[in-house]
Amino acid sequence: MSDKYSKRKLAGSSITTVVSLSLVLFMLGLLGIIILNTRKLADNVKENIGFQVILNDNAKEADVQHFTKTLDASEYVKSTEFITKEEAADRLKKDLGEDFINFLGYNPLLSSVNVHLKAEYTNVDSISWIEKDIMQSKLVKEVVYQKSLVTMINENVQKISLVILIFSGLLMVIALALINNTIRLSIYSKRFIIKTMQLVGATQSFIRRPFVIKGIKHGIYGAVIAIAMLIGVLYFAQKQMPELAELQDEKMLASLFGIVIVLGIIISWISTSLAVRKYLRLKSDDLYY
Repeated sequence: MSDKYSKRKLAGSSITTVVSLSLVLFMLGLLGIIILNTRKLADNVKENIGFQVILNDNAKEADVQHFTKTLDASEYVKSTEFITKEEAADRLKKDLGEDFINFLGYNPLLSSVNVHLKAEYTNVDSISWIEKDIMQSKLVKEVVYQKSLVTMINENVQKISLVILIFSGLLMVIALALINNTIRLSIYSKRFIIKTMQLVGATQSFIRRPFVIKGIKHGIYGAVIAIAMLIGVLYFAQKQMPELAELQDEKMLASLFGIVIVLGIIISWISTSLAVRKYLRLKSDDLYY
C-alpha cells in the first residue's frame, strides 16, 4: 500500500513538472511566433513603401524597358510597375470622377515607374543614395517619395520592436524562474533518497545522473506538448483569419519548434542539476527544514 502511494505521488510529481514545463514553453513559443509575425508584418509594411520615378516625356519605349529591367535586377528593388501617361490619366480620371483632359485639352501627366524597395532599404538614408543613383539616368526627370512617411514608419517599427524586446526579456526571466521552482519542488520531495544514497557511498555524479536524465525527459515531453498546443493555436487562428497564413514561414516555424525543444532540455537539465547539488551539500539535519 505504501509502495503504491509512493509511486502515485512520484507519478503526480512528474505530471505536474511536465505540465508546468509545457505551459511555460508554450508561452515562450507563442511569444516567439508573435515576434516572427510582427517582424514579417513590419517588413511587409516597409516593402509597401515605395517611390515614383517620373520619366522624361521624350523617353523611348525600348530605353524605358531596359531601365525598368535594370531596376528589377538591383539589389535594393523588390518590384517595379511601369505606368504609361495614358494609364496615369485613366487612374486620375477615376479618382477625380471627371475627364480633366477634355477640360485642359491635353494630357499633362508623364510616364513613371513605381518602385517598391526591399525592407532593409526602406529608410531615409538608403532612399537618398538610391535616388542619387537613379537620377544619373537621362530618362529620369525626378524621383518622388514621402520622406515624412518613411521616417514615421521606421520610428514606429523601432518603438514596437523595443517594447516587444523588453517584454520578451521579462517573460523569459519569469519563465525560467517558474520552471526552476517547479523542478526544485519536485527534487525536494526526493531529498531523503538523495541523502540516503550519498550516505551509503554513492558518488555525486552517480546520484545526479538519473535525476538529470529524468529531467531531460520531462523537458522533451513538455516541449512536445507545447509544440502541439502552438500548432493548435495557429490552426484555429488561421481558420478565423485566413490572411495570417500568408505571414507564416514553415522554415522559421520549424526552427522555432526546434528552439522550444532545446530550451526544454537545457532548462530542465540545468535546473535539475542545481537542485540535486543543493541537497547533496545539505547536512542531514537540514533536510527537515
